[in-house]
Amino acid sequence: MYSALKVLLCDDSLMIIKKMGDVLKSFGVGVVQTALDGEQAVKLFKLTKPDIVFMDQVMPNKTGLEALKEIKAYHPDSIVFMLSSMGTIAKRDEAEKLGARGFLQKPVNADDIKAILEQVTAELDTHDE
Repeated sequence: MYSALKVLLCDDSLMIIKKMGDVLKSFGVGVVQTALDGEQAVKLFKLTKPDIVFMDQVMPNKTGLEALKEIKAYHPDSIVFMLSSMGTIAKRDEAEKLGARGFLQKPVNADDIKAILEQVTAELDTHDE
């Protein structure tokens, strides 16, 4: 169903990467790439230009917000959803000001991921017409 989608999953927790990766694959996402820090995330984004990025806020080497800022500067139309286990309203507001599409509280619910995949797929189909 989502086999044409390329997703970049950025989190310094291997457990979160595994769980979210499994959920994405169970929905049939074609390509799931992973980064363990914000620096890797920016490099992978530039190399692969994924359709959706799921980005943790707190990561080593470069925070999720720093990576978000660089990704949006490089590709303003990128679709980035921020993840956090310690979500504060201030951090969410900052992420949205920097261009994040949304903010998900960890652990992320499979239904929330599916809703995002549906929304983005519909958007991408509209752009292709």
